[in-house]
Amino acid sequence: MSADALFSLQSQSTSVDYSGKVPVEHLDYDYIKKCKDVKYLEKILRLLRSGDEGIYPHLIKFCESHLEKLDPKSRALRKENPVATAASIPVEEWSHIVDELKTWEEETRKTENLLEQQSMFDDCVKENMPPIRGSKCSVPLIQNSDPKKKRNPSKRALPRDYQEWDKFDVDKECERIDGNIVRNDQPAKVKTKVDTSLLTQQEKLILANREKDKGNEAFRANDYEEAVTYYSRSLSIMSTVAVYNNRAQAEINLKHWNNAMKDCQRVLELEPGNMKALLRRATVHKHVGNFQMAAEDLRMVLREEPHNAAATQLLSETEKRMRETQPGQQSKGKKILIQEVEEDEEEDNSNNEPKAEQTACPVEHSQLVGGEESSAAPVERGDMGNAQKKPHSRGDGGPQSESSNSHHGHWRSKGGSSDKYKVTQESKEKVVNGTGKRGSTASFQADQSSSSSKGNTVGGNAGETVNLDAPCGALPLPLARLKNEGNLLFKNGQFADALEKYSQAIQGYTESGIDSPEDLCILYSNRAACYLKDGNSQDCIQDCTKALELQPFSLKPLLRRAMAYESLERYRKAYVDYKTVLQIDISVQAAHDSVNRITRMLIDQDGSEWREKLPDIPLVPLSAQQHRREEPPSAEVLQARAEKAARDAERKAEVRFTALKQEGNEFVKKGQYQDALGKYTECLKLKPEECAIYTNRALCYLKLERFTDAKQDCDAALKLEPTNKKAFYRRALANKGLKDYLACSSDLQEVLQQDPNVQEAEKELEEVTVLLRQSLANASPVKARKIVPITEVEGDEETSAVPNPDSSCREDVTINLQPTNAYEFGQALNLARSSGNMVACAELLASTTPEMLPQFLSTQLDGHTLSFIMQALDSHLLEKDPNQVYKHLNHLHTADRFSVVLMLLEKDERRHMTQLFEHLSAVESTEFTKNDVQNLANKYI
Repeated sequence: MSADALFSLQSQSTSVDYSGKVPVEHLDYDYIKKCKDVKYLEKILRLLRSGDEGIYPHLIKFCESHLEKLDPKSRALRKENPVATAASIPVEEWSHIVDELKTWEEETRKTENLLEQQSMFDDCVKENMPPIRGSKCSVPLIQNSDPKKKRNPSKRALPRDYQEWDKFDVDKECERIDGNIVRNDQPAKVKTKVDTSLLTQQEKLILANREKDKGNEAFRANDYEEAVTYYSRSLSIMSTVAVYNNRAQAEINLKHWNNAMKDCQRVLELEPGNMKALLRRATVHKHVGNFQMAAEDLRMVLREEPHNAAATQLLSETEKRMRETQPGQQSKGKKILIQEVEEDEEEDNSNNEPKAEQTACPVEHSQLVGGEESSAAPVERGDMGNAQKKPHSRGDGGPQSESSNSHHGHWRSKGGSSDKYKVTQESKEKVVNGTGKRGSTASFQADQSSSSSKGNTVGGNAGETVNLDAPCGALPLPLARLKNEGNLLFKNGQFADALEKYSQAIQGYTESGIDSPEDLCILYSNRAACYLKDGNSQDCIQDCTKALELQPFSLKPLLRRAMAYESLERYRKAYVDYKTVLQIDISVQAAHDSVNRITRMLIDQDGSEWREKLPDIPLVPLSAQQHRREEPPSAEVLQARAEKAARDAERKAEVRFTALKQEGNEFVKKGQYQDALGKYTECLKLKPEECAIYTNRALCYLKLERFTDAKQDCDAALKLEPTNKKAFYRRALANKGLKDYLACSSDLQEVLQQDPNVQEAEKELEEVTVLLRQSLANASPVKARKIVPITEVEGDEETSAVPNPDSSCREDVTINLQPTNAYEFGQALNLARSSGNMVACAELLASTTPEMLPQFLSTQLDGHTLSFIMQALDSHLLEKDPNQVYKHLNHLHTADRFSVVLMLLEKDERRHMTQLFEHLSAVESTEFTKNDVQNLANKYI
């Protein structure tokens, strides 16, 4: 019998006996090729694989390929992978696996042996073992046992008979078993500190991690007090940033703001710039009312992590609270303390400019004060302050307005028209809320009017008023009111009530006899959204179909009908609607996702021929395809684009300005005033009216001793802000450098008139007053001075000691060899160093008391100055007075910043210092010995 005959006989039979034996005639290529019964093919394949009828590899492979075409997921096609053994793995890979296992086994054994040898570790753990959470009893770890009582293994308990079991007292036996349990009315209190005096470093690390894990477990269980206890135990063993951060979050959840602030400050001391610590400190500041401090911390976080959702949300809440509390606060005057600090220029908090006059203080925010207890974003989640991104939800959409958001295109019909973004002029309709983004299936909000009508307004969710009598297309006022009420109810989640309002509006539309297909389409589409929300997919499909009959290729009805089809598992029709939506607007991401999802379902359901079973997909005309429509921009659009371009340019300039200013501030902090000067100059090109930049650049000019330029910048700053104290103070310093003591005194008096508490201005005024009197009495030689002439070097203007580089004539420069204060000493030393006159420097040091040298150099000491002093002592003063050199060296190392300057010395400068001590050790003196010189050299070299 041929294969065709066999197959025809099989097809004539009503059913196939799958339990019977497969005939040999069915083990044929033609039969298997024509067989469409998957279950019977699986039976044939099992028979061929068993080998009962012989081994036919090609036939087995042919049967498998044919079965795979019919059912790719057939269980008969699954093949088990053999267990991997040494024979199936390459020799090198197998040896690598064995070596790793042996290494792991050896390390584990060593760790266990090490822990077993340290009995103190186990005792410490047993001593501080906490009770089980939630219980009021604790079981002692070491049970008292009598060593004299030993069990005799030879004596075994005899089995009991059934009568003895009847006499067994269960309660008495339970009391005997529970006799050793110690019951307490209150749970044992866990100690917050662990004695680790006898533990090794490795044991401390293990124990600290164990306590931290216990704290994490308690935190996840929302037992924050217990979490704080375990974190404290871990910190008493070993301090780590992670544990401080965790304890800070637990303290925030307990509203212990002071403790949380301390932990955050400790983290920032150990690791400056820690994002979690900044975020949690901002949370604390917000709760206690320090909104300005909180905003500063959050801006620091967002500079490093611009996409931090928790910081962004918390910053918006903080700024909102700041705006709310700002009108009720009274601004208080701010006092500054001006102090010249050369090596550490900190950034001014008020205008982000470096402040050389503010006293150095640790970076501490203001102390905690009372504030509200509204929880912030990180606290609400309980996620230890870590920022998380919320997934986008997939919704079905809400009621649509009568604007073209319902159609996303131009489709005109009798009595109505639509527009994509705004309502037509004929309808004179004002719509507040439409879809959020084009093609988005997120909640389509109900129509609300921005205007209010007396007696017809209700409050919305956000506190705004909604005009229920707002016009809606061509609908009469009663029907428009019903539609607006339905939109408001839908927005508030009352879908059944909204459905009733839409139904009344549809019925009233039919009875009124008006002709506005667009408005009726919107009503059907909105009611379909209510049906979809309530799970009534069948009625949703009917309303969407009616809406599409009125307005073909409307986007929202198509989306809602596709979702309803998908919920009813009618995937083919849902696929057609989703593809139609994508023809209208290819940017609808929800349609893309649904098409991909339904495609997989259709392949599983219909196999490789699933496309042939789909209904016809309608062809959307080009006029209805949004992504193909190109309209010339209107005047408003062009104006908006121009304004946007101007805003973008302004924003880029602002970003560039901020970056340049920040770089200049960093250069000032590092003492690189020339580099900072260039940055501030570029800032002024972008914003020539920024007063803070002029004062910043004036500071750089002062440090570079360019007093004329500094004075010009201060004058420019005072033109912009006539009461700027920094500009007055720095102009006073510039006038002092220019030896215009009268103008300097006038500027300092202006600073003190604005703020009498500026101590540095008072000090400078006293010094300038003395200099002014000396300059006025310079004609009569009241005080003898020793003058050292400095010869002019032709062509080298930098050696000139004249402070004004713009002066055309030069004058002889004198060095005051008898200074009375640090300023005069610094001026004399700078003049000698700028001209390279080591003789003058040696005479200046010879006339200076060694005890006063550290005080005079407190603000002048740097690497070049120290090297110049060493060379002057070695080349000129050592031969004349070695005892004076030894005294100077014995006091010089006590000056401020000496250790920092010593680390920054170059190789040649260190060599000069070594030569000085070698020459000094060769000198014989009664005041010091060679051993004294060696001990002193250890502090320098």
